[in-house]
Amino acid sequence: MFKGLGNIAGMMKSAQQLQERMGAMNDSLADVRVEGTAGGGMVTIEATAQQKIIGCQIEEAIFAAGDREMIEELVVSAVNQALEKAKQAQAEEMSRMAGDLNIPGLGEAMQKFGMGGMPGEDDLDPTDEP
Repeated sequence: MFKGLGNIAGMMKSAQQLQERMGAMNDSLADVRVEGTAGGGMVTIEATAQQKIIGCQIEEAIFAAGDREMIEELVVSAVNQALEKAKQAQAEEMSRMAGDLNIPGLGEAMQKFGMGGMPGEDDLDPTDEP
């Protein structure tokens, strides 16, 4: 009657460890910094791997041209580049930290949410011919 309690306790402990690891991973993502640039470095955007913009630098010379549309396009381009790099950094960090969890389906779930897969998963494509 009580045989399954050991399994439940083990699952609860694993869930708690996973929650702790996810908290640590979230903290580490805040420390990862990436940059996006545009206009040959005239516009630089800094972001975290949590995909938060934390800095914006625009060279003074760019304002001399007085071309508002160009400035707006460069800012958008640099932001998009920074966010793409942030996504990549997030996926790498999550894959690294989740690599030893061995949870069935985790890699597939991470890919569905745009976070990459588990390390080495791309190497296991059954459609590849030798």
